[in-house]
Formats: sequence, structure tokens, C-alpha cells
Amino acid sequence: MVAIKQYLPKGLYIDPYELTSLQQHNLTEIIVTSENTQYIDVEAPEYLATEIDLFIYMKSDSQCAHCFRAMLPVHCRYHRPAENDGKTSGVLKSPEILIHCQKRGCWKQSEIEAPCSQRNGHTCRWNNVKYKFVNEKVIVHIPVGLKEHSSLVCVMTLLATALCSSLVLAAVCKHGHFSLAQCS
Repeated sequence: MVAIKQYLPKGLYIDPYELTSLQQHNLTEIIVTSENTQYIDVEAPEYLATEIDLFIYMKSDSQCAHCFRAMLPVHCRYHRPAENDGKTSGVLKSPEILIHCQKRGCWKQSEIEAPCSQRNGHTCRWNNVKYKFVNEKVIVHIPVGLKEHSSLVCVMTLLATALCSSLVLAAVCKHGHFSLAQCS
């Protein structure tokens, strides 16, 4: 068995609802292993979020005898507005690759204890495999708003909310099946 241990920084997250759907269709098998992450808040901005540790179980690739694959949909969080360039970056470090040998005596010492699979509660001993990095880290560039546009965004949001609310109220008064005292 092959697995990946991946760390996601505060600026990135996985959607637990999307993950559940993928797991129900047997497309991925992932366990969130962070101690303080019982619940992943998908609406939290980057500055209020917590880091996430993941344990991703790899599946054999039917196209290649010695290949493994996994699916991990990662999303970017909202960030604070930038001062000048409208960009920020998130750093995704290289994962740890772990191998579990199911035969007795494969390795005399195993380095990591982790769940054998998502389906059962048993723990197995995994060996961390050293490998040559293609990139030590991946930098994700995330577009963000500019601070100088904050007042314009607030005014336009308020105007759009007032306009849409009045259109909804007018439609309810005109087509609703109930009576309000002052609808005209």
C-alpha cells in the first residue's frame, strides 16, 4: 500500500462535502489527520483558518503496472486585500510518500503509525520513502482584491442589495397569494 502525507497551509483547503461525494463514488480515500481540525470551515478566510494535515491513500493505476494515483481537489481561501499588485501566494510543500508492507518482516523498523485505511480503525506502520523532488515546493498565486477598491466595493454591494431586495419585495406584492396592508 502507498499513501501520501500532505500538509495544506491556511490559504488552501479541501471541501469536506466534495470529499464525501468523491469517497462515496470510490474516487479517493483521504483522512484529515490534523489534531485541531475536527471541522473544516469552508467559509473561513485565510487569516482565521487553520492548517490541515491529510493522509491520502493511493490507488493502483490500471494503465501502468508500477504507478499509483490519487485525487485531491484543493481550493483557495479568501485573503485580505493587497496593497498594490492584487496577488498573494500560497506555498504547498512536497508531500511525504509512505509505504506499508503487508508481509511480515518487510522492514524491521517502521517510522510512522497511521490508519491502515479510511474504512477501518486499525493502525499500521508505514515507512517514509526518500525521493528526488521535482520541486521542493509549489507556489500557488492567488488573485485578491486591492485595498484602494474597498469603499467602491462596499457602496456597489449595498446598492445591489437594496435594488434586488426592492425587486423581490415588488414581485411578492404583485404576484403573492397573501395580502399585506400597504402593498400597492
